[in-house]
Amino acid sequence: MKDTNVTELRTLHTADLDAGMRSQIRDLMDAAFDGVSHDTYQNVLGGIHALVIENGELIAHASVVQRRMLHGGLALRTGYIEGVAVRADRRRRGHGDAMMAVLERFVRSGYQLGALGASTEGSRLYASRGWQLWRGQISAMTPGGIRPTPGATVYVLPVSVPVDVSAELTCDWRPASLW
Repeated sequence: MKDTNVTELRTLHTADLDAGMRSQIRDLMDAAFDGVSHDTYQNVLGGIHALVIENGELIAHASVVQRRMLHGGLALRTGYIEGVAVRADRRRRGHGDAMMAVLERFVRSGYQLGALGASTEGSRLYASRGWQLWRGQISAMTPGGIRPTPGATVYVLPVSVPVDVSAELTCDWRPASLW
């Protein structure tokens, strides 16, 4: 039987997402991550979204938002990848790779550094695309000062400044997951 699915990759700024698409993004994230908090969902907004639409339905999402990372005495303008999710029945078909290719273009042209927090599953994708595993200490600027954030798996994509992946990397403060 011939495949009649029509699949397209779109990029839109958060300002251009209608209520229906925002709802589909939230539903996809809830399904992919066994539910997400309001704050976690809010963290994917405010930047550029890569959306894979199949027959009018969202099957994959990722976004890049601006954050600040401290490294080597510099506050780096960072394109932070958020909300990478592919519907369970559409995984392993190249959608994640296609979304990352689009978002990496934005990272390389608009930021000093790319960064993301990775799941065990996602780590293979990011490593295969040249993202580097952060091996040094990671921390966050919190209302109580800079605090270590052990347990997170962080990958970076150096763009316009050299980074030492064995040194410390500190992210800015935000609600929900810091990485």
